Amino acid sequence: MSKRIEKLKRLKKIRIHREGTDTLLWSGIVIAAVGLLLWRCFSSHIAFWIFMVIFGSVYAIVVNFFRCPIRRFPLEDTENIVVAPADGKVVVIEEVEETQYFHERRIMVSIFMSLFNVHANWFPVDGKVLEVHHFDGDFHKAWLPKAAAENEHADVLIEAENGQKILCRQIAGAVARRIVTYAKAEDDCFIDEHLGFIKFGSRVDLFLPLGTEICVKMGQSTTGDQTIVAKLK
Repeated sequence: MSKRIEKLKRLKKIRIHREGTDTLLWSGIVIAAVGLLLWRCFSSHIAFWIFMVIFGSVYAIVVNFFRCPIRRFPLEDTENIVVAPADGKVVVIEEVEETQYFHERRIMVSIFMSLFNVHANWFPVDGKVLEVHHFDGDFHKAWLPKAAAENEHADVLIEAENGQKILCRQIAGAVARRIVTYAKAEDDCFIDEHLGFIKFGSRVDLFLPLGTEICVKMGQSTTGDQTIVAKLK
């Protein structure tokens, strides 16, 4: 617990995620340049206002997408707690056969992130990162069942403080083309820390031990680092 508190004290308030800095900067410059050109070339300025309304709205959506809230889990005791790794909506709660790491049945909880959600990802538990792997793949729509296995994805295998192991999988969607994972093998990890970032619509899956108490329902909205998804035995 003391390590987690020490790390939190070093966190700075960030309004825009660093993954979006270049995108927002250059797109803002282009919009401003085109707008200035339209203003000078057309005396009625109608083209200017149409352009600014359309692309200004798009730019506002992208700014919202790259928001990077610094959050604090409200409970001091995080033992056995699994928090939502992402903002979004629960689209899958089911038992599956996990054959890559655990070779046993697991409870899979999937959270789909739309274009309008924050796309920063948080560590779901306090513990230690055991393995991190990135896999190339297709770009099916993220809410489809086959997306978990066939889409480009990154796996973060974590050992929670109570010794149980869980898998957190970042999955690219039909629009998402880049998964960023900050987790490193052998590092300690804590709730409230960013695990990574996925650019545009995508999904995060959690593979939890059987017997875990699931605290969310299908279709429920989640807030990353705030919503309790499950409680480990």
